[in-house]
Amino acid sequence: MTLELYLAYVVATLVVLAIPGPTVMLVVSYALAQGRRSAAASVAGVGLGDAVAAFASLAGLGAILATSATLFSVLKWIGAAYLVYLGVKLWRSRPQALETMETKTATGRKVFLHTFVVTALNPKGIAFFIAFLPHFIAESAPLLPQLLLLGSTFVVLGIVNAALYALTAASVRERVRRPSTLRLMNRLGGGVLVMAGIMTATLRKAAG
Repeated sequence: MTLELYLAYVVATLVVLAIPGPTVMLVVSYALAQGRRSAAASVAGVGLGDAVAAFASLAGLGAILATSATLFSVLKWIGAAYLVYLGVKLWRSRPQALETMETKTATGRKVFLHTFVVTALNPKGIAFFIAFLPHFIAESAPLLPQLLLLGSTFVVLGIVNAALYALTAASVRERVRRPSTLRLMNRLGGGVLVMAGIMTATLRKAAG
């Protein structure tokens, strides 16, 4: 793989990641509602979720998803239901004082798990690797090292992207302390997640 081809992949990946999806919306919603601690946990969840999706694709699950309508549908409905569940939960949550939330360590584990599941179970994300990576593979070079390089690059860039979104949202949150405003943010984020779940449920297999 040439340096030019790799840099082209990096640029293309940055463009794709910059477009907010369900994962980014979940990260932003948690950061706005709960601050920097949840931001760190959610970014870690995104990183592990992306790594699992990339590994599953390299292991052949992406190819199976491309040919198995049943498996794609199962993952699609699981992911959609989970997004709707998180959206409803976020919508109904009550904003708490910043000082109170900063002492709750259990919240970080839950945020990590939620973002990991949403990222790892996104069938479109797994299929993305199969559809996207081949365009940047050099036929004359060994395949496995290239796949590992491109997959790990995507994971690292995904972590950086999620961190930027989370830290920006957390910074805004620290300036907005009124419960009514935090409640509005929770409901906006919850509404976005519910809509993302509905959109995921309507995905066709060809969309992957």
